[in-house]
Amino acid sequence: MMSEFDPYGDSYADKVNESISFSGLKADFFTRVKADYLVDLARRELGDPAKLNVLDIGCGIGLSHRQLAAAFGQLTGIDPSATCIERARAAHPEANYLVNNGLTLPVEDGTFDVAVTVCVMHHVPPGQWPAFIGEMARTVRPGGLVAVFEHNPRNPLTRRVVSNCEFDKDAVLLPASRTVQLLRSAGMSSADRFYLLTIPAAGRFLRATDQLLSSIGLGAQYAAWGRK
Repeated sequence: MMSEFDPYGDSYADKVNESISFSGLKADFFTRVKADYLVDLARRELGDPAKLNVLDIGCGIGLSHRQLAAAFGQLTGIDPSATCIERARAAHPEANYLVNNGLTLPVEDGTFDVAVTVCVMHHVPPGQWPAFIGEMARTVRPGGLVAVFEHNPRNPLTRRVVSNCEFDKDAVLLPASRTVQLLRSAGMSSADRFYLLTIPAAGRFLRATDQLLSSIGLGAQYAAWGRK
């Protein structure tokens, strides 16, 4: 992970919107859905989200942070792009932010209840995937939650979006099974996955319907998660 996203500090959402324009939806919609799923997952696994301390790795400009900061007790974002972090700090003063462009995160072991990364790993060189997940695991306390949201390479529309997005030109998509394997190798217990966005899952009822369709395995994205 390098500061390759510095040029997109002011245009990140616009570039994503260009790549998904055929869907009739905006990037903000998908961001909100994934934030809702993260809150639901944390509540199910760990209890009241308002008591939880969350680390968002590769947070960019913090598109989901207004929503996440309102749901969780404390939110910290970290990203290799100083430009993006500057934008995030200005927009979300209620959150904490760090700049880091290495594989070793500048936080103590076991600091957080939840570590999450959202559509970041496909930018990480495959040879560094184990170290990346290992660092996520290191930052959470025993019993804490590690969650990875990623593009689903089994979905043809997702592959179209990635191929159309200029900052995804070097992306390597991970199958959900590979991400679960990485979590287990990092010592996560109960590692599992679910697929999301088989339908536009706005609201609790549609998310429940979306989850009924998860077993098909064709959702636009997936969440892989495990407990430490």
